Amino acid sequence: AWANWISMVSVIPVEADASVQYMASWPWAWAQGLYEHGELTASGLTFSGALVVVYFLLNFWSVKLFARTNTAITVFKLIIPALTALALIAAGFSTANFHVGVDGGSHVINVAAILTAVATSGIVFSFNGFQSPVNLAGEARRPGRNVPISIIASILICAIIYVLLQVAFLGAVPAGDLTHGWGALDFSSPFAQLALALNLNWLALLLYADAFVSPSGTGITYTASNARMIYAIEKNGTLPKIFGSVHPKYGIPRPAMWLNLVVSFFFLFWFRGWGFGAAVISVAVILSYLVGPVSVAVLRRTAPELKRPLRLPALSWLAGLAFIFGTLMLYWARWPLTGEIIGLMVIALPIWLYYEAKSGWQDARRKLNGAWWLVCYLPAVAILSWAGSSAFGGRDFIPFGWDLAAVALCAFGFYLWGLHTGWRTPHLDEAAAVHTQHD
Repeated sequence: AWANWISMVSVIPVEADASVQYMASWPWAWAQGLYEHGELTASGLTFSGALVVVYFLLNFWSVKLFARTNTAITVFKLIIPALTALALIAAGFSTANFHVGVDGGSHVINVAAILTAVATSGIVFSFNGFQSPVNLAGEARRPGRNVPISIIASILICAIIYVLLQVAFLGAVPAGDLTHGWGALDFSSPFAQLALALNLNWLALLLYADAFVSPSGTGITYTASNARMIYAIEKNGTLPKIFGSVHPKYGIPRPAMWLNLVVSFFFLFWFRGWGFGAAVISVAVILSYLVGPVSVAVLRRTAPELKRPLRLPALSWLAGLAFIFGTLMLYWARWPLTGEIIGLMVIALPIWLYYEAKSGWQDARRKLNGAWWLVCYLPAVAILSWAGSSAFGGRDFIPFGWDLAAVALCAFGFYLWGLHTGWRTPHLDEAAAVHTQHD
């Protein structure tokens, strides 16, 4: 729960940072003063803080206001990137660009760098929107149909648009700019600057606007879904009861929203820019993914009678593969970032201990027996990251290639451990009783 919450609440200020950071590329002095020397200035932080408050207010009054705002922004976020890809391809496209760096030399393809980019440069972060339908599934109509459609459609649509944009960008860059390879490019607002270079001024204006609107749309969505996250943590008994209260008229967990607002401001002043924030969030997101595969496989084994609107075939195998790939992505994030974010997870331990003591250590032994795999998993991955190949920031005790195999085998072992020690908790018995009453 802690990993999920950290990965999601930090998205809110990071998207505000992204909006303001893109604004700094606008051709006006006041805008360019928002972001200097790789971080937001005082005026930039003030502007980002104002955006976080706007996200908060759009969700504070009603679900309908959020839904209408989010729908309009989502449509805008889909149309502009798709239009950008088509316009760049039409304006100028060279297939020769795709061969730069392929044939060797100083710009040869670096597999380890690609994998690290997947883990930390915002690629995992970019696809993370699929979590919002999951987090709001309790309020969905016909979840067995609508939740899978929402998840699969969001991933496919994002993938298609991202690939189109990437292909368009790679082919549209003027050949003269690639004399020294792709690493020599220095764009602060890549697509807008490329549009200007190709005399597509109308497109550049649209992109400057979209670069502000799109991140804000994500920030608004996460403000809504993250309030439900705090609400759920309280229902698990590890937060004060006030955070589980919902406004009787608007149906909004307002105390949870206030908590998220305060924490968002903390992250806002810590990150001070999109790049570092995206790297931290990406690793935290990966950590939050890792508990899901073990949990769902254990649920399938310990509570087969519970009503499941969605049924997946070969779930245990799919969950195992997901856990292995998630662990590999965590490793690709490179040492020491991997160790630092794993260390961040320990901060929640005193909170858990407090609520366990408050409850009289109910089922404490069984809880610990079911959690030792995770307690041991985190330092094990940190040690592998430290000892792994230098390609991923390690000490090179395990050569490249063998390190990936070692991480995958380690992940498989911990998955089996977690699957074996999972147990039927009192929460499951309560849920089963509720389902029986409804039936």
